[in-house]
Amino acid sequence: MTDVDVAMLQSRVAKLERTVAFLLEKLEIAYEDKPDSRVSAAVRGLLEKGNKIGAIQQYREETGTGLLEAKQLIDSLSK
Repeated sequence: MTDVDVAMLQSRVAKLERTVAFLLEKLEIAYEDKPDSRVSAAVRGLLEKGNKIGAIQQYREETGTGLLEAKQLIDSLSK
């Protein structure tokens, strides 16, 4: 997958997210994302031990996501 492919996919995902947000607002539907359902027991275990860096590394290994995305997700889980 090239950088152009990744950029195109990111653009499409962003557009879909905006569309869903618009529809939820217009239909007055509440939606609560449950990010912890997207992480493995191993990642949750590292978080429970207070090892955020380890949790970020583990999540990246499992999903192939970038550092920023993984950090944002882990930060949202540890609040």
